[in-house]
Amino acid sequence: MADLPKHDVADLALADQGVKRIEWAERAMPVLRQIRDRFAAERPFEGVRVAACMHVTTETANLARALQAGGAEVHLCASNPLSTQDDTAAALVAHYGISVYARNGVDRDGYYAHINAALDCQPHLVMDDGCDLVNTLHHDRTDVIDAVTGGCEETTTGVIRLRQMTKAGALRFPMVAVNDTDTKHMFDNRYGTGQSTLDAVFRATNVLLAGKTVVVAGYGYCGKGVAQRAAGLGASVIVTEIDPTKALDATMQGYRVMPMTEAAKHGDVFLTVTGNRDVLREEHFAVMKDGAILANSGHFDIEIDVKTLERLATEKRSKIRHQTDEYVMADGRRLLLLAEGRLVNLGAAEGHPAAVMDMSFADQALTAEWLTANAATLQPGVYDVPVEIDRQVASLKLASMGVELDVLTAAQEDYLNSWEHGS
Repeated sequence: MADLPKHDVADLALADQGVKRIEWAERAMPVLRQIRDRFAAERPFEGVRVAACMHVTTETANLARALQAGGAEVHLCASNPLSTQDDTAAALVAHYGISVYARNGVDRDGYYAHINAALDCQPHLVMDDGCDLVNTLHHDRTDVIDAVTGGCEETTTGVIRLRQMTKAGALRFPMVAVNDTDTKHMFDNRYGTGQSTLDAVFRATNVLLAGKTVVVAGYGYCGKGVAQRAAGLGASVIVTEIDPTKALDATMQGYRVMPMTEAAKHGDVFLTVTGNRDVLREEHFAVMKDGAILANSGHFDIEIDVKTLERLATEKRSKIRHQTDEYVMADGRRLLLLAEGRLVNLGAAEGHPAAVMDMSFADQALTAEWLTANAATLQPGVYDVPVEIDRQVASLKLASMGVELDVLTAAQEDYLNSWEHGS
């Protein structure tokens, strides 16, 4: 044990099982595997300390392995208490020599203790999933902030926070919005969230969606994916939105659009994906059907007002099924809350398929490489991922799938690059 890196995990005896699952995920991550092989040869992170606050899953483990192969000293903590896979955490420590601070179900104090433990390495580069690590750096750990040259943010919620910090002049180093790349939006947010959210609902409740009314709160990339998958399974989909353009898009896709105050009367299943707070609240709980299922696929556990739900309930039956709590209202109606209102696809299921995270984490790995090389020239603020990285990831993914693209002829190249050709 003396040779192991610093860590706080649930049970190192789970490590062998974790290795099997990490290697299984790797089979579906050919793009990241190619990047890891190049990193091992070129060592772009030699001497770089990385603190990462992310979901501790098999897919994240393969990202950590890629960074380590490139020379990085990686310190990983969890970005959600319910998403940690204890066997994955144990494997990273015992088999791969990576510091991990994560236990499934840890309380709030333990959660922030783990973030602080990761920051104790005095990182040069940070990776965040929701901005909690970056916020902790700016509020409680300014003792190590001067060493940070930059970082990456994985989520919509985190990018929103970072842009607010930049607007207020509070952000002290450059951060790259990995969430905003096309490959991340397309695969992770739409296809990943769409599939994994419904997967979690099925695992938790075994509900048949065909013939049910599913209310999707928010029609961004995540909401589009959830709505599309629910409709494909035979559900009638209602969308709630505050953005007129997104609401118009949902309408043109054939979904009903209405305020939540009205949708709450009709829904059998409610799925929130807005990134905002109190999307489902007291006036909505008051009119929901008996047996309504409530789940959140936004990053933080504030989209469903759980405190008010607990106050209104005359009885709570915890874990009547996997990650399902039943709240009995005064009139006898039962509302079913999944994963305690936390990120349901990781709290009640395994998150996105590895094939999806292959591209998201390829974006992360290549952006980290770019940032390590260029951070000294960047001012504090939020930056987009260079388009060349996005295109490279898409090209590598297509190649791994055996998909070939057309190539422009010389005449076509000339036409596109000239203004002199008329009609």
